[in-house]
Amino acid sequence: MNTHFGSFTDPHTTFVLVHGSGTSAHMWAPLQRELALLGRRTFAVDLPGHGGDAQYSVAYQAPQDLDTLRTERSSLSGVTLDDNVNALVPVVDGLREHGPVVLVAASLGGVTTTVFANRYPERVEGLVYISAWACASKANPIEYMGEPEFADSLLPGLAGLNIEVDPTWNIGRANYRTADVALLRRLKAATMEEIDDERFMAFLNLMQPDESLAVMLADARIDADAWGRIPHAFIRLTRDRSLPTAMQDRLIREADDLTPHNRFRVHSLDASHAGFLYRSEQVARLLTAS
Repeated sequence: MNTHFGSFTDPHTTFVLVHGSGTSAHMWAPLQRELALLGRRTFAVDLPGHGGDAQYSVAYQAPQDLDTLRTERSSLSGVTLDDNVNALVPVVDGLREHGPVVLVAASLGGVTTTVFANRYPERVEGLVYISAWACASKANPIEYMGEPEFADSLLPGLAGLNIEVDPTWNIGRANYRTADVALLRRLKAATMEEIDDERFMAFLNLMQPDESLAVMLADARIDADAWGRIPHAFIRLTRDRSLPTAMQDRLIREADDLTPHNRFRVHSLDASHAGFLYRSEQVARLLTAS
């Protein structure tokens, strides 16, 4: 069984960065800069319907037209976890021509990373989960959210961000451009509590409103025989109030129980769910030393 972490330190390795919900490749810029300073290669992916293909309608601008936002169909309607995984294939295959590939996932990006590794274990030399979903006993993040380890999460208190849309579209729509100060404070506490307000608002303006519920609800459980062949690391974020440390630890423990011969290499970082991006120098050193 190959559990060698040499690809993490190999200067020819490319770190493929997989974003989470409501974000895009743009979020990874601070980490890409720090890895470049270490002479390391990166590729930040835009999953389908994200980044340059994200949907920002006129109704989402200021002043907002919330009535129209409730009725405008989403370009993410119909996007599935399979679409995410398929989008990674040409990226990984192209990069493998130049050296090993390590996938690095944040938050919801963990489900895409896991399923890719389940299907194509021979295409990647390593996996890193930064407070990201690595599902084992439950099929997906939504199932885990009913568990006791998720009880301290501040995400349920952000329901006021939601814009109700046609449920058949199978998407969630969040109003990250809200002017509700109390709601913004709760969002900051959930995602970036240790970061100053100015940087939090700058990050918020990178967020996109729509996300596919089909991705969140798909079966993304670890395949011990395939995923379990790949060296993997987990960066615990000890100030995370979106994906609490108790849940992070459960994910780690359950994965280790599935693949006791190939356990997570675990690091801890004093950072919040998205605040880790402002600790990118440390993250870069953890990645390259994994």
